[in-house]
Amino acid sequence: MKILTASQIKELDAYTIEKEVISSINLMERASVAFTRWYMGQGFTQGNAKRPVYIFCGLGNNGGDGLAIARLLLGNQYEVHPFVVRYSSQATEDFQVNYGRLEKKHAIQEITEESHIPTIPAEAVVIDAIFGSGLNRPLEGVTATLVKHLNKSGAMIVSVDIASGLLTDSLSSGVIVRADYTVSFELPKLAFLLPHNDKFVGEWKTVPIGLSADFIAESPTEHYYLDEAFIEKIFKPRAKYSHKGSYGHALLLAGSEGKIGAAVLTAHAGLRAGAGLLTAHLPTCGYNVMQTTLPEAMVSLDANNQYLTNFPSLENTPYKAIGVGPGLGKHPDTLKCLTKLLANTTKPMVLDADAINLIAENKDKLLPNVPENSILTPHPKEFERLVGRTSTDYDRLRTLKAFCQKHRVYILLKGAHSALATPKGNVYFNSTGNPGMATAGSGDVLTGIITGLLAQEYTPFEAAAIGVYVHGLAGDLAAKIEGQYALMASDIINYLGVAFKTLEK
Repeated sequence: MKILTASQIKELDAYTIEKEVISSINLMERASVAFTRWYMGQGFTQGNAKRPVYIFCGLGNNGGDGLAIARLLLGNQYEVHPFVVRYSSQATEDFQVNYGRLEKKHAIQEITEESHIPTIPAEAVVIDAIFGSGLNRPLEGVTATLVKHLNKSGAMIVSVDIASGLLTDSLSSGVIVRADYTVSFELPKLAFLLPHNDKFVGEWKTVPIGLSADFIAESPTEHYYLDEAFIEKIFKPRAKYSHKGSYGHALLLAGSEGKIGAAVLTAHAGLRAGAGLLTAHLPTCGYNVMQTTLPEAMVSLDANNQYLTNFPSLENTPYKAIGVGPGLGKHPDTLKCLTKLLANTTKPMVLDADAINLIAENKDKLLPNVPENSILTPHPKEFERLVGRTSTDYDRLRTLKAFCQKHRVYILLKGAHSALATPKGNVYFNSTGNPGMATAGSGDVLTGIITGLLAQEYTPFEAAAIGVYVHGLAGDLAAKIEGQYALMASDIINYLGVAFKTLEK
């Protein structure tokens, strides 16, 4: 799913109106109906009663949406209190049409610089329709005063399209509505996917309103949202007469004394992700652990008992993919091992955890030798070690794209919406996962899944995209049974089979 800029969204509306021969007021009605249906489906009640609704409308088309929503909710027997914020003497034509329609059914209260801002009961639901995605400056005057009041009210806040004060695709400042829910039309906004904006977005949902699919398909963008439909297009079903050799041999370099569990989790996930064969190269202290906990994995032993100092020969070997890093440690001899590996490997590999940390500490020596199209899977701190500090989420996003373009690699920056950046400078945000996955070993499982998929000769992009989506989906399935607080990395592995099964349909 594409993520468009504010200017593209405006053009999309205009194109739909022109090509579908639909009036702008009817398109507004379509959006308002979609929002209202979503709202009514949420069951926002107190006891058995519907909660009172306070709707605050600006003077633009977002305010027009709010006026139409007020009319529709009134028609469904909600207690509705509509307000118009008179921050200007001008209003859009569609706003004025919906103002007239609502005024015939219900009184509309006005808020100006001089008027009193209403008291909002804590049990009410506030619908924020003051400003939409066309806003390009901080709130000021009566709107800023009102938003501060709404944020302090204690009422639940639902924003129409985007929280008032929050910019769609650039850094926001000033007073911003702190929404509990945001209902966006047709497509998500870039602002929804960045950590700093979480307190302004809350739980977000997109509702379709029939905007032009042709325009969306032709619109250039650097930002995408990985959803089930996208993943299903690149997922490959298994052939009837295939065998284990058809699905590749993965090599895993992982583990050190006290961290063999990381190697076990990674290997287990790689096999669950469908690798036909997997060899784990371990320090000798990990032999019994791996052989007893995961008999399906083969083991190659390092000469050292506590950490890795070398790796199996890569000449004339069957290895289709290499994963490096989980539990690896940073011993000087392990650094030498990684240095040698990067100097002698041209195939893309998966680099995680201490492999990334070692590269970050030795950038000049190691980074130029990372094979093109390799996949790095850092969490935010590891990414910071690799590229340096960034000042904002948008700055980090620009740095992420630039790094991948310069070094011709993929980076999967882990987070609530893990961001997969490509050598072309595009970024794909993941749609699955939950806070329960913020637990030890979860990243090791992700590395194993991606390595297992890469061994099956998925492209690096496909392996990373499917891997992060299925990893999050397995976490979501596990959380439904285990709960988020009790979730462990091994639970994610246990639900990988069910997660992949959803794609096999």
